[in-house]
Amino acid sequence: MIVITAPTGNIGRRLLPLLLESAPAHDEELRVIVRDPARLAAPVRERVDVVSGSHGDPAVVDRAFDGADAVFWLVPPDSSRTPDDAYRRFSLPAARALVAHGVGHVVGVSALGRGTPVAGRAGLVTASLAVDDLLGETGVAYRALANPSFFENLLEEADSIREHGCFTDVLDADRKAPLVAVADIAAVAAGLLLDRSWTGTGSVPVLGPRDLSPHDLARIMTERLGRPVRYERQAFDDLRTALVGQGLDKEFVDGIVDMKRAKDDGLDAGVTRTPETATPTTFEEWVTQTLRPAVLS
Repeated sequence: MIVITAPTGNIGRRLLPLLLESAPAHDEELRVIVRDPARLAAPVRERVDVVSGSHGDPAVVDRAFDGADAVFWLVPPDSSRTPDDAYRRFSLPAARALVAHGVGHVVGVSALGRGTPVAGRAGLVTASLAVDDLLGETGVAYRALANPSFFENLLEEADSIREHGCFTDVLDADRKAPLVAVADIAAVAAGLLLDRSWTGTGSVPVLGPRDLSPHDLARIMTERLGRPVRYERQAFDDLRTALVGQGLDKEFVDGIVDMKRAKDDGLDAGVTRTPETATPTTFEEWVTQTLRPAVLS
């Protein structure tokens, strides 16, 4: 029995089909925790055991982890709470339920940065790493998917790219860093969940095929979208002001800004890419398949 949290999110909705395809051959049953079961396609609901509710609720995880052998754990960001509340405190009921039900393996969505000089002041990433520590201390075999920023973050810039020919961030325009497609993260997670021969705790970096700078992204988008796209660097204070103006919790906003500042200071540069940590989807492919339809729609 594999339990999948956040099955309708960016990663979960790509992970679930992979597991549905492979589970019969591995003699696995699947269970999902979802707030709104109606968001699952009807054919999917017929093939999985559905537990309704939030996976931050003690009663929900207690019910969902009963009989489970493995769990895919993803903390949904909650900008109405402080980073500690949104990440570590949210995960406390799950940590207790893992022990109570003797779950053997957990794969968690986390971030790059552990062991770097800025890991302790990286805002939301620091909070995410605390979740890894919490779950690893339960005694389960635990693997943290150590991810960089996602290609999919640029979908939030689709309107700006369409209307103004630009996208914004706070990073140095020439700073190269790993980036990854969420589909590749889902594929790595599926492999770990289906082949549970691993033991102990550790991180699995998921680094994409190569490092790219904001200037690189602008050049590739220009080529693949057939229209000029430029990068505009935003000041950290302007980012903070904009996020607070959207009504986000102020401590959560500080967590976002601190994370961005740490990334600009090399947070994601602590792991060397190898054939084992590289993933296949290129930014060029992603722009053509995913961003282009969003921009041109």
